[in-house]
Amino acid sequence: MCHFIWKLFRKDKNISHIEESDPMKKFLIVGLGNIGEKYANTRHNIGFKILDFLAEKEDLKFETQKLGDISTYKFKGRTFILLKPSTYMNLSGKAVLYWLTKEKIPMENLLVITDDLNLPFGSIRLKTKGSDGGHNGLKDIQDKLQTTQYNRFRFGISDTFSKGSQVDYVLGEWNEEENKNLPERLEKSLELIKSFGTAGVNNTMNTFNGK
Repeated sequence: MCHFIWKLFRKDKNISHIEESDPMKKFLIVGLGNIGEKYANTRHNIGFKILDFLAEKEDLKFETQKLGDISTYKFKGRTFILLKPSTYMNLSGKAVLYWLTKEKIPMENLLVITDDLNLPFGSIRLKTKGSDGGHNGLKDIQDKLQTTQYNRFRFGISDTFSKGSQVDYVLGEWNEEENKNLPERLEKSLELIKSFGTAGVNNTMNTFNGK
């Protein structure tokens, strides 16, 4: 009888081990941004800001590792590897490719968070593919991954800038009204990330796009 129970225990342990290491339950969530305090509260750094907000809410710590700052978030049986590349925005692809490979995460479980001038402030849109839209971070990711077929979470920063001042606007800090409304938008962003890992990309797009 004891031998039979031990066999069952070993069988259960093996099943548990397989479930824990299941690559389909592991996700790479990449927030795009530029390193350095002077960029911390800029519109272009919304990817960093969303991951920092998640870390603060869930009492997570980022550690500086190869090509970026890394944290791990466990939620409903899923493992979210949070990455803030330290390569600066224009070379983000190198960090994304490295951590996808290192963690053996399938491409469909990659989510890249970026700012978008073509969306009103705070609007969120999840897409499974698309062009880089002139965004240098996405352009480098596309180049390094050799595909446009990857999930990207676009956070609207609007385009309320005068002609010729796009760079200053993107690298500028949030204004008073935007800062007032950011917390609610950040909360919604966290809901999207969790849904991406638990409900799947299609259900998440149906639930959150345009909200």
